[in-house]
Amino acid sequence: MSLPDVFWPALGLMLVFEGVLPLLLPAAWRRMFSDMLRLRDGQLRFFGLVSVGLGLLLWSAST
Repeated sequence: MSLPDVFWPALGLMLVFEGVLPLLLPAAWRRMFSDMLRLRDGQLRFFGLVSVGLGLLLWSAST
């Protein structure tokens, strides 16, 4: 399997997941973003690190 064969479907799936909350619950989505604005940089970086780590873990488990 080549990179484009995996990248484009993965990007499409990510966009679907990212769009579900604003589509179904726009007020909750807006509230979540206003809460995120109050987080410190270190807290946001931690959540980013956890997301990257989980993504890599799931990706390595699937290969």
